[in-house]
Amino acid sequence: MIKSFAAFAVLASLVAAPAAAVTAPTSTIINGDTTGGPTWNRTVSGTPPTSLSSLATAVPYDVTGFTVTTSGIYDFRATAGYDNYLHLYQNAFNPLSQFSGVLVANDDFPEIGVSGFSASLLSGTSYFAVASAFDNSDFGAYRLEITGPGSLSLINPGSTVPEPASWAMLISGFGLIGATMRRRRSKTVSA
Repeated sequence: MIKSFAAFAVLASLVAAPAAAVTAPTSTIINGDTTGGPTWNRTVSGTPPTSLSSLATAVPYDVTGFTVTTSGIYDFRATAGYDNYLHLYQNAFNPLSQFSGVLVANDDFPEIGVSGFSASLLSGTSYFAVASAFDNSDFGAYRLEITGPGSLSLINPGSTVPEPASWAMLISGFGLIGATMRRRRSKTVSA
């Protein structure tokens, strides 16, 4: 009788236990354009890539920075009307240091005009999706879809990482402002 009661209790707890919640994947669509964008010497495909392209030495690119709310596997799929390319960087993206932080790069997935991959992302970590092309003469509008267990929060939506010339101009501007303020402060009035 005790064995029957124990078996009944186990069976009752299994029936009464709520089913594990299954959440549907979240999808985010990003529309961008590489036309007139800054250029870089992109890498070749790889996880991670280990060499630079000899065809895309000055190819236009566009960067989208983001974080995810939930850790897990995310699928990336970029489509364009040209032979596009997609990279994923972690923590930072520097177009002059192509191998620093790069996780994956892909070209034809499964055909020309579509690139993509799957990647394991961590919640709260900064990522940068870099859309570019196969060679220097390919550029234009693209559509990037990122699907995974959590939602995305964009980092500076619509902006890209500044080029080195922009940084130099910004630093020079701060220097001029500082020099002007110093001159104004050093003037003394004598009576």
